[in-house]
Amino acid sequence: MKKITFSKILEIRNLTESTYVIRLEKSDFVFKAGQYLILNVPGENIAREYSIYSPEDSPYIDLLIKEVEQGEISKELKYLKIGTKVEITGPFGFFVLKDSQDNKIKHFTFVATGTGIAPFHSIILSNPDLDYEVIHGVRYDHEAYDPTNYAKDCYKLCASRGQGENYIGRVTQYLKEKKIRKDSIYYICGNSGMVNDVTRYLERHGISSENIRTEVFF
Repeated sequence: MKKITFSKILEIRNLTESTYVIRLEKSDFVFKAGQYLILNVPGENIAREYSIYSPEDSPYIDLLIKEVEQGEISKELKYLKIGTKVEITGPFGFFVLKDSQDNKIKHFTFVATGTGIAPFHSIILSNPDLDYEVIHGVRYDHEAYDPTNYAKDCYKLCASRGQGENYIGRVTQYLKEKKIRKDSIYYICGNSGMVNDVTRYLERHGISSENIRTEVFF
């Protein structure tokens, strides 16, 4: 049985008008980078799954949350008072690095849309020696969440409605224009359409299914 913990809200940090990071007490909660937890507001009986955004050795738990128009908890959490207690259950999931002993000699390509970058942020900060590339798909340039937390030249923003210096277009378009690394392990996280499209594209270009790992956010 997974552990149920009551945790206080320590901080709420806005990244955009609709996306924010909620910071929680960690206490004795232990997880592997890439896993998620279930958050519930006591008394509201509303529980949602959120990938953990912070690294494994952090003294707190960060969650990257986007307000959903029809979502009850995503809007409510943003306005809770600091010190409010919430209930967290977990951790859950197997979207983690495998063969950790070999991570230093492997290359990883992380493909995400929107808040699907959360598990990759945790994985990368938990493994500072990792050889990686992040390809992050958003709508607008300003939706690059904490881009300075990634190594220089390892983060590529693909903005489908962008107007700046970033790549203008979807991650699927970007992948079709770049050379696919055959020696990379691919992790894909985001909406089901993107995950399926990228998976099929990689398989057509010789990436074996065992080197493609996916998680669907919505």
